[in-house]
Amino acid sequence: MYKRLGEDPFYLQAYLSSLKFAATGTVLALLVGYPMAYGMARCRPGVRSILLMLVILPFWTSFLIRVYAWVGILKPEGLLNAFLKLIGLGPMTLLYTPAAVQIGLVYSYLPFMVLPLYAALERQDHTLLEAAADLGSPPWKSFWQVTFPLSIPGVVAGCLLCFIPMVGEFVIPDLLGGPGSLMIGRSIWMEFFANRDWPFASAVAIVLLITLVLPIVLYQRQQARALEERA
Repeated sequence: MYKRLGEDPFYLQAYLSSLKFAATGTVLALLVGYPMAYGMARCRPGVRSILLMLVILPFWTSFLIRVYAWVGILKPEGLLNAFLKLIGLGPMTLLYTPAAVQIGLVYSYLPFMVLPLYAALERQDHTLLEAAADLGSPPWKSFWQVTFPLSIPGVVAGCLLCFIPMVGEFVIPDLLGGPGSLMIGRSIWMEFFANRDWPFASAVAIVLLITLVLPIVLYQRQQARALEERA
């Protein structure tokens, strides 16, 4: 099975395509999620609780329903194209494209990025920023040299929580990417349920699992190192 897997370039391409989708989606989720988490951590406690509830609110509905909602938003006569047409930029073909898959990945996994970032930013000692300001440091420099380094554990945790499930994602590429989307999760599903080749599908899944062990091991080492530094 593994020899057949190594000889078929389709699966190598599927692994690489999945890693590319997951890496891009993780970076985009970080770029969107960091300002959100930073703003939440700096709000008053009452407002902070409301914003935190809004972040976790999508979990109250089914994952499948949330992805289906994007079909209605991205289709040619959908809400997004109506808005783009209104401002003179549309209509555009969005559904069943790699961009649609990327939008779905970022939307679906954004809470997994925001929550660990918020936890890391919220517990920071604000007197450090006051001390930096007293010493003449401008806000942007205080952020870059104080806030961001202290939030790196949250950045690492958020990236791993997004990247690992994105690699094996099946529902989002199937609904938003259409039949032309190539991700390894969809390939495994096809081997299991369309081709009924369960041994080969298991081999593909095991290779995927081994591929994802590396970032998990790196994360565990980082956590162990952080605990040793606190002790």
